[in-house]
Amino acid sequence: MIPLVKLLFYILIGYILYKLVFGFIIPVYNSTKQVRRQMRDMQQHLRDQFQQQQQEQPAPPPAKEPAKPRDKGDYIDFEEIK
Repeated sequence: MIPLVKLLFYILIGYILYKLVFGFIIPVYNSTKQVRRQMRDMQQHLRDQFQQQQQEQPAPPPAKEPAKPRDKGDYIDFEEIK
């Protein structure tokens, strides 16, 4: 009688492990791999798009000499009187 209970226990443990591996671990692994691949593809697409935009933009105009600040003379802060 005891060997039969032991056999049923091992069958039950085997079934639980089977369900765990094929019902949870493998699908999670496949999903993670797919998401990583999609992220890599999206990053590559955005990188290519950025490089294409950089090639299409004309060269920036040469930098102009900064304007000298004008001398405003004596400046008095304006305060509104009510």
